[in-house]
Amino acid sequence: MKFWIGVASKDHVLRGIDGGFCQLCHGSAQPLKRMSVGDWLIYYSSKATFGEAKPARQFTAIGEIVGAEIYDVEMAPGFKPQRREVLFLSARCVDIRPMLDQLAFVRDKTHWGSAFRFGHLEIPRADFELIATKMVGVDPTVAIDSCRETRVPRAASA
Repeated sequence: MKFWIGVASKDHVLRGIDGGFCQLCHGSAQPLKRMSVGDWLIYYSSKATFGEAKPARQFTAIGEIVGAEIYDVEMAPGFKPQRREVLFLSARCVDIRPMLDQLAFVRDKTHWGSAFRFGHLEIPRADFELIATKMVGVDPTVAIDSCRETRVPRAASA
């Protein structure tokens, strides 16, 4: 089991929650291939809305990778992003800034945004548990088991 951060604007993350999927790095298959069924994904959103300046600076979704297959969806002529099914949990968005000093994957606390520059990264279990606790509201020692018990069912496909 591995733990991942995906980076996307909050409005895009909400589309993924509604559809029960993750899409990373502008639809690239490569980050999805690094993940396995049973891995966990937390989305970080630096922006509230794609293409706009309003910041979010929040962890905005958390879920377990449940789809073994990577699939594509035609969103526009010539644009077929790759996706993978995720079972998202009922969770609150949390600000990253109060956690910065505790997150091991954020090596440079002064320029902490650089940790997200590649759009997808593996994080240590302890970092996952800290974030999951803030988002889901459980003790870090039981974060993963509790997350599995509080899943939100996948939305019906359109």
